[in-house]
Amino acid sequence: MAKPVKRCNCRDAVGKKFGQSCPLLSKRDHGAWWVRYEAPAGPDGKRRRPWAGPYKNETEANRALIKLLAEADSGVVSDRNMLFGDWLDTWIEGKRRLKPSTRESYLEAIRLYGKPGLGHVKLDDLRESHLDKLYTAMGQINNLPEGEKPSEMLRRLLAARAAAPWVYRRDTDGNKLKEKLTADAGKAGPGPGLKRQAPLSASRIHRVHRVLSSALGTAFKQKRIKHNPAEHVELPAVRRVRPLVWTDERVARWRETGRIPGPVMVWTPVLAGRFLDACVDERLYPLYHLVTTRGLRRGEACGVRWEDSDLAVTKTLGVLESDDEDDDGLKSDSSWRTVALGDENAVLLTAWRARQKRERLAAGERWVDTGLIFTAVDGSALREEYVSERFAAIVAAAGLPPIRFHDLRHCAATIMLAAGIDMKVISATLGHSRHSFTADVYTSVVPEVAHAAAEATIAAIPRATRKA
Repeated sequence: MAKPVKRCNCRDAVGKKFGQSCPLLSKRDHGAWWVRYEAPAGPDGKRRRPWAGPYKNETEANRALIKLLAEADSGVVSDRNMLFGDWLDTWIEGKRRLKPSTRESYLEAIRLYGKPGLGHVKLDDLRESHLDKLYTAMGQINNLPEGEKPSEMLRRLLAARAAAPWVYRRDTDGNKLKEKLTADAGKAGPGPGLKRQAPLSASRIHRVHRVLSSALGTAFKQKRIKHNPAEHVELPAVRRVRPLVWTDERVARWRETGRIPGPVMVWTPVLAGRFLDACVDERLYPLYHLVTTRGLRRGEACGVRWEDSDLAVTKTLGVLESDDEDDDGLKSDSSWRTVALGDENAVLLTAWRARQKRERLAAGERWVDTGLIFTAVDGSALREEYVSERFAAIVAAAGLPPIRFHDLRHCAATIMLAAGIDMKVISATLGHSRHSFTADVYTSVVPEVAHAAAEATIAAIPRATRKA
């Protein structure tokens, strides 16, 4: 039966460790207590008899042995030598179903924060306090109080940012676009570094936490660790940014000053109509019309397939909810919803299908059969950034007050609110898990939508004279 033994690191004349046979072990203050026990076989099926320790005395070692044997009986396969950084690499390698853009964001979280901050800590030793220190240091990036010295954790994070490999993406015209972390970051050596000067937002810390929490959750499910420390970490509060409507007054002020009132802006139904009129001759007009009226996320619109649509009978689309960044957080990769199209969207998609068939004939052998509804002219998947870039170009050319492509979701919700649609129906259409979330986000929009609708109604009445 396993029992504690006393060992030390003393060596003989030829450099070999004495281990349990050191003559000085009889002294009370020499060496330490260790235990060796029979653990479940590893993934390769080989026998495992790990050592655990050191412990201060035999009593402490006995208590630890009892606990270790109980864990072994429960099937926990704890590898005390595996570092958290090594586990993050193993975990992300096993995430084979991630979209490229999602994998890129996960790799960024791991390589800029997870590994430089906690990669040296043993997976089995990781605790809530480690994660607390990481998130505190993240909050101090570009935000360290004057006169305060950076912690060792913060210095490691800053060093990782300074050496981050980055590349420039270019559009079809060769124009430089947004900087992105390379998929093989860290393999090609130090790069030009990350130049962002703004502090990290609470939302960014939450997103990094979700990645690390998922990795630790997998380790717990595989019985590599005894508990998931990420479950009990207190994160900084995220300030909810509620959408603001582009009212006539705000539009006028924007035209005078060029200032945008808030980070999330929403068009009124009138402005949304002007946008659709402006892009009616665009190749991707059916996509923009669908998102404006039905509120799909960008990843959902670019990823929806013909096999999941029914244009002829029910006029619906089956949508796999995207994990694009959204007000409602990351979406499950097994979460589906059905979106009603309406007659106009169904007609547009029917015409789009005919156009796609013509493009397939023109492409011949160069056609890429992805099965996607919205594709490039050769059938390949649309680059999501291009969809947003083209949207911004159309908005600018039309002289419309600016919004992000993602804010078309808010426009869809606003239009439905103006049409008197029930909040639960709007929530289901947008794919929110709770309709209370939808109501909370759009509380600030409802009065302005109602006011804009009232103004439009009054303005639509022809009058020879109008007394103020």
